[in-house]
Amino acid sequence: MISPVVEAIDVRKNFEMVEVLRGVSFTVSKGETLVVMGGSGTGKTVLLRLIAGLIRPDAGQIRVFGRNIEHLTEEELLPIRRRMGYVFQGAALFDSLSVYENVAYPLREHTSLREPEIEARVMRNLALVGLGREVLPLLPAELSGGMKKRVGIARALSVEPEMLLFDEPTGGLDPTNSKLVGELILQLRGGVCDTAIVVTHDVEL
Repeated sequence: MISPVVEAIDVRKNFEMVEVLRGVSFTVSKGETLVVMGGSGTGKTVLLRLIAGLIRPDAGQIRVFGRNIEHLTEEELLPIRRRMGYVFQGAALFDSLSVYENVAYPLREHTSLREPEIEARVMRNLALVGLGREVLPLLPAELSGGMKKRVGIARALSVEPEMLLFDEPTGGLDPTNSKLVGELILQLRGGVCDTAIVVTHDVEL
């Protein structure tokens, strides 16, 4: 039997005596997309951070790619994190780096690819999100909100993840760009990365 990509069992998390997550349990199998919907402050981002091993639960178990991660060291978590791509709520691009350098950053940090291979993968990932060569020299401040989101997705795809984590992918976008990002997530599910967890407040997503 194939293990789920993610399995949460009775997960609980408190912050300063405030219970944010209580008894959360779910599984995500390969090829599935789980959408977690809720308002601000309901623990959606906390859930993603737990799955990525960025914070630890107060109780319960979290298994990612078949491993219990709640007690792993940072060193032990690294190979697991490299198998997932995280699309942050605000895109979290480096302000001083161009689009090219932002998308190339994970490749320089986590692979031994040479520059021609890095460039090819950057261009491929930008094409996947509907962006072309003209955006390569631009800084994040020169991008629209929708373009920042797409660059963030392209960067998350750089290490060819087996799972994508989307934190409010349409947050702060107008209806047109929200629809474009929603369609992009569906397209990625059909080919590049078929497993995802999306947390959102957007009932239209």
